[in-house]
Amino acid sequence: MRRLDRYILREVVLSWLAVTSVLLIILLTNQVAAVLERAADNQYPRSAVLTLIGLSTVQNLPIVVPIGLLLGVVLALGRLYHESEMTAAQACGVGLGRIYVPITGLALVVTALLAWLTLDLAPQASAHAYALRSEALRSGQFSPVVPGHFRSFGGGGVVIYAERAAPDGTLERVFIERTRGEVLEVALAQRARHDISADGMLHTITLFDGERYEGIPGTSRFRIVRFAEQVVPVRLPDVAPGRQRVEAVPTKRLWSSGKLAERAELHWRVALPLMAITLTLLAVPLSRLRPRQGRYARVWLAVLIYFLYSNLASAGRVWIERGVLPEWLGLWWVHVVLVAIGMIVMAVPRVTARLRYRG
Repeated sequence: MRRLDRYILREVVLSWLAVTSVLLIILLTNQVAAVLERAADNQYPRSAVLTLIGLSTVQNLPIVVPIGLLLGVVLALGRLYHESEMTAAQACGVGLGRIYVPITGLALVVTALLAWLTLDLAPQASAHAYALRSEALRSGQFSPVVPGHFRSFGGGGVVIYAERAAPDGTLERVFIERTRGEVLEVALAQRARHDISADGMLHTITLFDGERYEGIPGTSRFRIVRFAEQVVPVRLPDVAPGRQRVEAVPTKRLWSSGKLAERAELHWRVALPLMAITLTLLAVPLSRLRPRQGRYARVWLAVLIYFLYSNLASAGRVWIERGVLPEWLGLWWVHVVLVAIGMIVMAVPRVTARLRYRG
């Protein structure tokens, strides 16, 4: 029996790791694109970009692990049913309870790791990511214009480009585009000086010997202004830390908090590990296949159950935050509803088969 337990455990672990890796790569693809886009807009340092991608991985693991475990069990046991290995084991007296032994052990270990991840590590990663973004944004505000590179200020409201820089720091052959409401201004200057205030929030670009083209795009209302000197001030938005986001609040503080938003976050963090073990226990009877049924026949049903589960949990979190549901109820009802739905879904084919047999 121990050999059978090790065999089932190995198959489930391999499937779980494979599915989780694929899902994490797919999820990180969108996250990496968002991080790179934000870094390009705000001139983040390169070191900050890699760190933010790593922190994003930690934040996404609690979402990926439960469905990865569910699909891993369904795929592994589905293969055993499809190749009649499970049928042979059952013919030797192996019941459903025996199959639960290695899978339940794995589920408990993963649930414990997921609890540590959601209750401790993920909030720290979120707090570190917010602090790193704020510091990277401030560092980008203090950085000067680099010749040969386009530089945007104020969320893209002002774009500046300098062809080269003199030894004294003066920019040469400068291009500036600025938007003021519907009016678009484009200035070309032979020389420019870039000054930054002490707090880094005000950038002053002084242009010398150039021309300015201003007007409304799509109309003929344009004019050309030649100037010997022009000052372009750019006031950047304040980089205030603001209130701490609820995802970054330590779990210890959530336990003693009376705010509905923080209480909803606490219930969400507790629900994710429970979601993993509940889905794993449902996956065992869910993966059972009928003769001549394909090994992937139950995958769509597993995905459907996961989406029902996650959407109910997300809705319950919002309802607690808005006071629609009592806070003491939490998200415990979601687990009960999911177990009931899973039992109904798995019982329907058996009931249908019995009725068809009697008919």
